[in-house]
Amino acid sequence: MQPFEDAPLSEPVQPLPMAASASAMRPLPKQRPSLTAGTGIDSHPLAQSEASLPLRDRRSNPSAASLFRSTLTPPGSRSASPAPSSIGTRSPSRTLSGSVFGGGGFKQSLLDTGAGDNPGDPLNLILKSFVPHIAIHGSKDVDDLVSEKGFTGGLWELLRPFGERIQGKVTIRDSNGGSRSWEDFSVRFTRFGDGVEAPDPMAGAMKSPPTTVSAAVNGQPTGAKFPLSMTRASLIAQVETVVDRHLGYAEDACMGVSSPTTPTRQGLDTDATSPYYALYLRRLLSGIPLACHESFAHPVASVMAISSRNPSPIEALRKLYDETSQGDRQLPVWVDGGYLRYYVLVHDEERSDITKSMALFDQMKRHFGLHCHMLRIRSSQSAETDDDSIPLPRSDWLSPAEELADIERSDHQDEEDFEDPTRRHIFESDATAIRTFIREMVTQSVIPTMERNISLWNDQVASRRRGISGRFMSLSKRWAFGSSSRTSGAGGASSDSSNNYGALGYYKPDTAEAIMRRLADFAFMLRDWKLAMSTYDLLRTDFQNDKAWKYHAAANEMAALALLIMPQNMSSKTRIETINQMLEQAYYSYHTRCNSQYGAVRCIVLALELLRLRGGSGVDEAVRWGIRLLETRLMGPVGDALLKERMAICYASKQGAGSQAWGSRRRKSALWSVLGAEAWISQSKFIQAQRCLNEARKMYSLLPGECGVQNFAVASDFLAHLNEQLKEGLRIDTQRGEGDDNYDNNADGLQPVEPELLVDEESETLDNRRKTRRTSMINPSGSNTELETAPLTTMAPARLPSVDSEESDADSSAKDGFG
Repeated sequence: MQPFEDAPLSEPVQPLPMAASASAMRPLPKQRPSLTAGTGIDSHPLAQSEASLPLRDRRSNPSAASLFRSTLTPPGSRSASPAPSSIGTRSPSRTLSGSVFGGGGFKQSLLDTGAGDNPGDPLNLILKSFVPHIAIHGSKDVDDLVSEKGFTGGLWELLRPFGERIQGKVTIRDSNGGSRSWEDFSVRFTRFGDGVEAPDPMAGAMKSPPTTVSAAVNGQPTGAKFPLSMTRASLIAQVETVVDRHLGYAEDACMGVSSPTTPTRQGLDTDATSPYYALYLRRLLSGIPLACHESFAHPVASVMAISSRNPSPIEALRKLYDETSQGDRQLPVWVDGGYLRYYVLVHDEERSDITKSMALFDQMKRHFGLHCHMLRIRSSQSAETDDDSIPLPRSDWLSPAEELADIERSDHQDEEDFEDPTRRHIFESDATAIRTFIREMVTQSVIPTMERNISLWNDQVASRRRGISGRFMSLSKRWAFGSSSRTSGAGGASSDSSNNYGALGYYKPDTAEAIMRRLADFAFMLRDWKLAMSTYDLLRTDFQNDKAWKYHAAANEMAALALLIMPQNMSSKTRIETINQMLEQAYYSYHTRCNSQYGAVRCIVLALELLRLRGGSGVDEAVRWGIRLLETRLMGPVGDALLKERMAICYASKQGAGSQAWGSRRRKSALWSVLGAEAWISQSKFIQAQRCLNEARKMYSLLPGECGVQNFAVASDFLAHLNEQLKEGLRIDTQRGEGDDNYDNNADGLQPVEPELLVDEESETLDNRRKTRRTSMINPSGSNTELETAPLTTMAPARLPSVDSEESDADSSAKDGFG
């Protein structure tokens, strides 16, 4: 990639700085020293090397920069990671053109289009969020051993980063017996019993559950070891706070650009997901609750771990099993207790005898079967200077509360006292042993167990419902032929003898509805979209008949997502009507009937992304649902602005036909970019606002001159007002952030240094005719060119203009409607 095709060649071409675009149109400080490259930071898919990170100003802890590394690709700049030459490098919406569900090569799964190849893509985030959950329950000696290695959270904290990418290919069989290998399969390690969400009582029943149920909501009495879950509304508020902190850090960091000589002026990137939007989605999906209405967060397996230091290991394992089955740590009654138990012996390589550990491991296999493993790790803590030391990757799926705690800890601690959670190290032998253990457990125990359960539940429960007798039973259950089934239940609530939905607001795990929901969720996690879709479709009717509205909303949500991902066989009209009906029922049940803010936001945001990937009329439907979400104000100001940005990208990705691009949505894309800029300016996020206004300029410039925004007086005045607000905000923000950097030390004392302002060499006028633009493109390197001919356009530093020059510039810039 040539960064600046139209740049003058008098000087050697410099590499594009990561924060260059963020510094466009703002005063720059004096040059500051850059960070060195050899810091040993691991190469994470979303992370950038420390050499390319912008420096933050002196007001904060410089050591906290790594906490914001996932979003420090600055606003307006492209990703610095090398892009492979595959279909996944192009925008999926641009690749999948045509009808929303038909035409051309559309009759395929989204997974076959490369739409989820990059770690930040929304489809990739969906695949990595709805994965099998494995709960970790270890003895005290295991926690002590892992604490000596520097992991105070226990074995779960050590294993979690390695579960996010299983080493090698993972082969999975679908319900038809076909096999497919996946290279990006992952699992989620959780602490046993974390994230429990209490069920909502059924409408018309008791206002609050009885004391016994309330105490057993999370399987333990009050004051037990793991905490109660937060409300879903507070989770969204925490997501907003986390993303806002990242945005604020980027605003401050861009004042310390070390190489201001090659800035860029760039709008929204339609080919790559904004790092802030990807962070918002990731933190939103990391908060999937352990709830009764869906089983994604229910453990498919539980790791029972002891160490070689334990004096009575077999009895300790039996105690761990009893605690999870009938003790204080038992999960709620609506969680199926038949999940896989996997027994692990953690061997201390430095202080334990391997012969005794091998004998103990053989004894474990005789008592508990083949689902056992011996994990051999060192108990000492690894340091960066050790020969066998490698950086430990930080988990991508931190909860919002965890990330907020790290950020607040960095704010309140000095640089010397701050312990950076992203700079941990581990012995390479330990990392190899952990990867081997996780791959063996997943491929030989977890996935085969899930496949057996899917086959069993499908044959014994779901297949009966799909037949004629099952449909007749569902009809008789709905209308209750021949019997009076409704009687007065406990507490005055009405109960239905044919209704498995209890008065406390959940199905018991042995009921047909609960089993089929687990079947559908297991199929979704193993990417058997057809089986998942057909099972969710059956459940939608059952939950509606039972008035189990949260179950009903979740079933409609996942049915729509599965239908959007799986290969398309229906006509586009039938498919879009079916999906809209599912989304409407899910959104209404979540928002109105259940007052579930989290469920409504998750449902619409994920559906919006998948509709966008389908292209065609799916783009218009995606924006329509985005508008519905904006109207309800379920998201905070950060989510509101990010969603407006995203809808601008949705419209920008829609391709038109012919040389005139008939059917494109450039004007609508520009409108949403302007609305996004207005939202960011109201939050004093001027760098983000600048990107949106740049994108609006770009979209309006693609329109014919007679259709430009300059012909609309009110719109031009509004854009000019936004542009003035942006300039004023950048000027004030810089003056506040620079401090005494605007002064130069000399013999006479401190003298003010006039800041430099980056301005365009030549700005494009939007009322140029198509002939003028075509002529400009023929001679891109000329100094008098009026049109930007490349996405990355060079800027020239200049002094702040005088009053006369500002007036002349105002006359010329008024032509494009932006003031």
